[in-house]
Amino acid sequence: MTELERLLHAYDQHRAAGRACALASVVDVAGSAYRRPGARMLVTDEGQLTGAISGGCLEGDARRRARRTIRQGRPALVTYDSTDPDDDLQFGAALGCQGIVQILLEPLDFQDPDNPLELLRRWAEATAHAPAVVATVFAGVGPDGEVQVGQRLLLLADGSVEGTLPATMSFRQPLLTDARAALAAGRPATRHYPAGPRAVRVSLEILRPPVRLTVYGAGNDVQPLVRLAAGLGWRVTVVDGRPAQVQPARFPEAHAVRVLPLEKVAEQPYDGAFALLMTHNYYYDLAVLRHLLPDATTPYIGLLGPRKKYERLLQDLVQETPDAATQLHSRLHSPIGLNLGGETPEEIALSIVAEIQAVLTGRPAGFLRDSPHPIHPTLHADAPLVPEGRVEATCEL
Repeated sequence: MTELERLLHAYDQHRAAGRACALASVVDVAGSAYRRPGARMLVTDEGQLTGAISGGCLEGDARRRARRTIRQGRPALVTYDSTDPDDDLQFGAALGCQGIVQILLEPLDFQDPDNPLELLRRWAEATAHAPAVVATVFAGVGPDGEVQVGQRLLLLADGSVEGTLPATMSFRQPLLTDARAALAAGRPATRHYPAGPRAVRVSLEILRPPVRLTVYGAGNDVQPLVRLAAGLGWRVTVVDGRPAQVQPARFPEAHAVRVLPLEKVAEQPYDGAFALLMTHNYYYDLAVLRHLLPDATTPYIGLLGPRKKYERLLQDLVQETPDAATQLHSRLHSPIGLNLGGETPEEIALSIVAEIQAVLTGRPAGFLRDSPHPIHPTLHADAPLVPEGRVEATCEL
């Protein structure tokens, strides 16, 4: 399951049992923090938690405050500030994060079809393969303001808009312009918009669909890879031409398991999924490569095996398609995986999944200690985060 799916599953269970809930969402970050905007945690009135908003140091205090919002029936914004090392050591738990994190706490109305989780559910169910942006108002709202804390706007990839933000609000067009830019860049942001005497603060979060991965091959070495990828919330499909190998019982974590004979490979529809060739069968690999060659929607093709195997496969492809090397250059990875020194199937699976993650995020996959740049880009293009009601980070021990 993805993180969102786990939250929705817990939400549905609590709703059915009549347990009141609040949603804790990371809406803004300045400096270093374990989680970024979009991290969420569901809290019941009994204190049961699903999800995480930090590495474990904010959950205890956030749970207490979330239960209070359930009782009071109104949202609250909490700022955790660990930028002052003296205060962090004195009041916190020696976090040393050197960051400011703002958490929006919202009681959930199960009868409201536009509550935050129901809005996210509609995106997940209607646009499974397309990213979107959700804009959340989280601060700067006066008692008589035109918008309220917790109101949201959902911008889908097709340009359609829905949510609870009023269509008549004065900053709707600037907000939509910024949301479209965030969606195109694939980067979250925090923006400030003038609204009367105050500047309304809005979090622009990128909603990303689960990674779709098709693994050609159903050998034993594929099993740990499927487990690892599925644990990240990826949608994994296992395909092979051998019915005895392609058994759901062998890949219980896979989203789908299908028998695909060699002669049927060319009939498989293109779906834009990442592709791994782990069949240990030269002719099956050749058929899959031939099929994926013209499909520009396949962003990544990983080929298991030595470099000489790829060179031979390429020679065969070039005889049919002279520019095959050019078509595959930016997409095909062989030998596959990061150079982690893996030997066992589990270690090799780790190196492959890590390489795909690096490709997904456009990162070089080096040691973070050697990078002179921040791990995450800044969210603030127009104004710095200003803590409101500073709270030192605490840790439940």
